[in-house]
Amino acid sequence: MKSITIKGSERESVGKKATKALRNAGKVPCVVYGGDKPFHFSADELAFRDLVYTANAHTVAIELDGGTSLKAVMQDIQFHPVTDKIIHIDFYQLFDDKMVTMDIPVRLEGNSPGVRNGGRLLFRKRKLSIKALPAKLPDFFDVDISKLKIGQLISVGSLLSDDFTILHPESQVVVQVKTARTAVVTDDEDEEGEEGAEGGSEEATEE
Repeated sequence: MKSITIKGSERESVGKKATKALRNAGKVPCVVYGGDKPFHFSADELAFRDLVYTANAHTVAIELDGGTSLKAVMQDIQFHPVTDKIIHIDFYQLFDDKMVTMDIPVRLEGNSPGVRNGGRLLFRKRKLSIKALPAKLPDFFDVDISKLKIGQLISVGSLLSDDFTILHPESQVVVQVKTARTAVVTDDEDEEGEEGAEGGSEEATEE
């Protein structure tokens, strides 16, 4: 999995007054859990742009003044209710021999013949929670829908791997094509069809 480097400074004081001063200076107070004790640091809000405002999953290399360095994953983030500025982030420290739980995004590949024939593409799970060693964390789940006909689906059971444990039932639907009123079911749905039809399909959000 790709890593993003966050450069910051260790927090000597974690009181409300010190935290407010950090935020007024454009910095985000953070805590890293998972080690012997919680570790407090702060970094510029802009340093988290590529970590927070993306659909991709990343690990984090935290590099602090004084030479302290550790690996982590983001666990929780809080935004200001009015300005939407980041006001706090929790991280979980990574160790090479310790399992970690993380949400991994799902990417759909190919064009579904069922959609080309008027079916509705329902993208049920845009992220899947897994448990794995840090070195085994995938960047994405790539799901091929190029043979998905009307009435067919792809479930978690087809995405299992020895490298990690997926924390959803094997029967959990990831993506499926359902019949629409204008759909035409044919015997040759899996043959080559006209391109570009999928972009106009109705897509459902995760349930």
